[in-house]
Amino acid sequence: MFDGRFRHQVERVVRPVGEQLRKTKISPDHLTLLGLFASFGAAVAIGLGTLRLGLLLVVLAAVPDLLDGALAKASNQSSQRGAFFDSTIDRVTDAVLLGGVAWFLGYQRGAYASVLVFAVMAVSSLISYQRAKAESLGLNAKGGLMERAERIILLCVGLLFDSLLFWAMVLMLVLVTMTAVQRFFKVWNQAAVAPATADRVALRQSRRASRRAQRDDRRLRVTRRRRVQ
Repeated sequence: MFDGRFRHQVERVVRPVGEQLRKTKISPDHLTLLGLFASFGAAVAIGLGTLRLGLLLVVLAAVPDLLDGALAKASNQSSQRGAFFDSTIDRVTDAVLLGGVAWFLGYQRGAYASVLVFAVMAVSSLISYQRAKAESLGLNAKGGLMERAERIILLCVGLLFDSLLFWAMVLMLVLVTMTAVQRFFKVWNQAAVAPATADRVALRQSRRASRRAQRDDRRLRVTRRRRVQ
């Protein structure tokens, strides 16, 4: 949701920062790895119960992820390899952060709270898979109530208070589930007509060719019998 509505405004703000970073020897991949290391620190801090420190480190982990794209564009280093690397590290970062939350909530509230967080992780991975699969088919699965930016924001809100984090995870599970359903029907509706029609046409052509071959074979047999007679 935020990605679609505020993406251009955010890019306009971070573009000058990317131009400044271009003057250094830092690459977009370096920024991506910096964000990953910060997420590990955040997960440890959250797991140990120092939620405010964890909140600070989550923000620090999000900043490099925000700037690596601006640096890639400013330095003309945008590539498929970089996009793949960035997307992969995003998934690792999400899993690490939620792992820290699961550790903390499991200690505070018991095993069921950890299962709640892993449910959030599973549905979030499904959302990412839906988009990747849709794009591989030439379709669009962007959008929804709870994309990655919204999940990070809601996590930060939950880290403000110890008692709020559990309910933030409950709300996140509800919203990511709704997002997964939204994306499913969005892709389903896009894919409903053209591929099925193309498959039917190909099947009809194959059947017609088979029937023609059978008719030609029967005619050939009849012709041979008449000649023998």
